[in-house]
Amino acid sequence: MAHSLPETFAPLLLRWYAAGHRDLPWRQDREPYHIWLSEIMLQQTRVEAVRGYYARFLAELPNIAALAACEERRLTKLWEGLGYYSRVRNLQKAAQVIVSQHGGVFPADYAAIRALPGVGDYTAGAVASICFDRPTPAVDGNVLRVLARVTEDPSPVTKQSVKKSYELLLRPVYEENPGSRGELTQALMELGATVCGPNRAPQCEVCPIAALCLARAHGTAAALPVKAPKRAKRAEDYTVFCLRCGDRLAVERRPEHGLLAGLWELPNTPGLLDERQAGEYASGQGLGDVRLRSARDGRHIFTHIVWTMRCYTLECSAMPPRYHWATPDELREEISLPTAFRQFVDAE
Repeated sequence: MAHSLPETFAPLLLRWYAAGHRDLPWRQDREPYHIWLSEIMLQQTRVEAVRGYYARFLAELPNIAALAACEERRLTKLWEGLGYYSRVRNLQKAAQVIVSQHGGVFPADYAAIRALPGVGDYTAGAVASICFDRPTPAVDGNVLRVLARVTEDPSPVTKQSVKKSYELLLRPVYEENPGSRGELTQALMELGATVCGPNRAPQCEVCPIAALCLARAHGTAAALPVKAPKRAKRAEDYTVFCLRCGDRLAVERRPEHGLLAGLWELPNTPGLLDERQAGEYASGQGLGDVRLRSARDGRHIFTHIVWTMRCYTLECSAMPPRYHWATPDELREEISLPTAFRQFVDAE
């Protein structure tokens, strides 16, 4: 990998970014709460999907104090559909730390930002550079792609050591551009998300730093970045029950630890039961007279696990207390169902 980037790297990027970029709601100001929230929401989530969530979240929780004080059920409902619920729990924990240890004012120091729950190197670098003009690079997948191509580096970008080396490569560039460090972070993100974007051929003909790119010069851009082979996802099968009694829906809490910890779920059991087996299982749950309304298959992919699911929608005449029988208002306003289960409710 190169020991330094060309002197024209930052000027070309900054000029390109200033000439035009996507109009995103979190780019309207440099309020740390807004930038931080957007970065957490954008982790493993598309920009277009985040827009609506970002607006709704801020409309209800307009500042750090409101986030710190939010009731958990409402908090997870606001996050419903974004997945990775540990993110929003850490978001609230961090807000509570800011209130208790920083007087409700978002810390400006990189180390203090990095110490907040749920904040890693990338998020801390982004907030510190964009909001406080700190010389702290923010290296995510998009930036890794740009730098791997510019330097024509065959090192697997999935290695933490490679990410650290890119942070060191960028640091002098940031130090040499006071007053523009936030724009530099945004420009790198923008370039890696659009012109040098993922899962498609790089648009070298419109790239502002094409003249500096070694991969373009040598025709290797499409082969970069190199990624280490992914670990095979573990497969799990579940039979899910969408239990209806009038307008009520049966839900229950997941365990407080592990996948989707503490969230609501539809009743389920391991394995894929056929219709007869599902009927036998349901008959032992105290549901009274039961009628099968529909059956459908579904799938949900987590980071390291794939769930294959078969869902039986049953009309029941009794509501055993082992379940919480949610009203339509509760499902709309309070109870957040992870997407893995929500898909079956929404499909009805």
